[in-house]
Amino acid sequence: MTSPASAQPLSSVQRVEQALAELGIETSIVEFAASTRTAVEAAREIGCDVAQIAKSIVLRGLEDDSCILVIASGASRVDEKKVAALIGQPVGKADAAFVRARTGFAIGGVAPVGHAGPVTVLVDESLWSLDPIWAAAGAPNAVFCLSADDLHRIPDIRVEDVRIG
Repeated sequence: MTSPASAQPLSSVQRVEQALAELGIETSIVEFAASTRTAVEAAREIGCDVAQIAKSIVLRGLEDDSCILVIASGASRVDEKKVAALIGQPVGKADAAFVRARTGFAIGGVAPVGHAGPVTVLVDESLWSLDPIWAAAGAPNAVFCLSADDLHRIPDIRVEDVRIG
């Protein structure tokens, strides 16, 4: 994806900003001097509860090498067995190279939008009880705020129970 004015590739953060605008999600991306790579770091920098962080977990489909992005509350743990059942194949953790190649983002900055390629997006249903929520914005120190209902604007997401417990 390139910017028409400069013909230079968009940065990861710019790609997220553009995707949010195209979806009609009105928000601003906030970049911090400190890392927001983990849910705890992000909550500390933002000044919110860890549960309000929409953490991104990238998994790999072990049969078809697909990319699965699970978005869950920072206070929850993702149940890979539930994800596997929903996807219809075993899943495993994705390494940094896979995450970068498939999403276009570094680990710790994987946004729910603006991916470099096809990604199956599962959103844990528990996020709808939290408002507002904060998600990664394409870099390990960038976040944006959105309402849980804004998640419905993301094309082809699946809202599921993916938490342990």
